[in-house]
Amino acid sequence: MTASASAQYQALILGGGDPGDPFAAAHGVPVKALVPVAGEPMALHVLRTVRDSGRVGRVAYIGPTTSEMDALIDLKLPDTGRLIDNLSSGLEALGDQAGRALVLTADIPMLSPAQLNDVLDQAALLPGAGLLYPVVPRQACEAAYPGVKRTFVRVKDGTFTGGNLFLFDPQLVGRFLPKLRAVLDARKAPLKLAALIGPGVLLRLLTGQLTVRRLEEAVSRLLGVEARAIITPHAAVGTDVDKDSDLALAEAELARRA
Repeated sequence: MTASASAQYQALILGGGDPGDPFAAAHGVPVKALVPVAGEPMALHVLRTVRDSGRVGRVAYIGPTTSEMDALIDLKLPDTGRLIDNLSSGLEALGDQAGRALVLTADIPMLSPAQLNDVLDQAALLPGAGLLYPVVPRQACEAAYPGVKRTFVRVKDGTFTGGNLFLFDPQLVGRFLPKLRAVLDARKAPLKLAALIGPGVLLRLLTGQLTVRRLEEAVSRLLGVEARAIITPHAAVGTDVDKDSDLALAEAELARRA
């Protein structure tokens, strides 16, 4: 594919996964990203959104693909089997660039080009941040998709679910990726996590007394780069498809748009 003159980003789409994923197996495909949504692999919807945004010049993809997907991919990379290793190898393959790299998971087929561009416009207002992470208010999720099951975190400013895309400054990745690896490895071990982010911060987070700004500051200290949250009203940013009820929701949403 040829980058447009206005393209601002390189993109990395993470479509690898556990070959034993029961959701993928139930639908007769090797990984979740290939589960059909409205008759096409869910990753194909994400690839089209990235291309149709008009903001991306080059796309790297990790995981199994189809011929239709290949037409939208510039750089195919092998799946290492671990999220953080895929992220590391993918960003290394993209190389240093001016600006930021956009990283998305391949399981958010409801994300539209306009919604993606809105997140990117918000990110442009935070030029100093080396890591940006969208979060979606619970009210927005429940208004867009009533009854959807998501994991929410309560802070003093509200209750949010995390998004399924990130923005990185590739020139800073080497500085914070080892620390990010440690955080992900400790995410299910509270004592290890407390040692990394500080027990006081963890306690305020668990009791809902931490503000978004204080959380940004704690993550920035931990990773050694400025990290900022982007509060977005677009529920599709934080709504991945990993079970049949999510699949039915995605198909209904795409049919409604069509």
